[in-house]
Amino acid sequence: MVAPQELAVQPKKELTPKEEKTVPARYYVPNTDIHETDEALTLVMEMPGVEKKNIDVKLESDVLRIEGRIDFSKYEGLDPVYAEYNVGHFTRTFALSNKIDQDRIQADLQDGILTLTLPKAKQALPRQIPIN
Repeated sequence: MVAPQELAVQPKKELTPKEEKTVPARYYVPNTDIHETDEALTLVMEMPGVEKKNIDVKLESDVLRIEGRIDFSKYEGLDPVYAEYNVGHFTRTFALSNKIDQDRIQADLQDGILTLTLPKAKQALPRQIPIN
């Protein structure tokens, strides 16, 4: 039997930039869950406050890069009384193996949650071997 686990809010982790940015801003690593089925991997990523038009999902040299940019103008002039939410851009990268069918990757954004579906390549799908 598995012991119950305590649910806790994960703190945001600030990403250390490796290259100089032209606009000073903080980048955060978004919390991400990855689920696997026989057919695909599903990435569920928090992107609070990011609009669809401000998300880039790029694939280059077997690296999947996700960037979400916040429109800071929404927060100008606000003087929070209490704040737990840090405002900043998001970025995350994943190295993909040849077991992912990169031509069929799909992305969907709903209510600040980005869901990426990474279908497995045909040769990576489980199959039954017949016995002679």
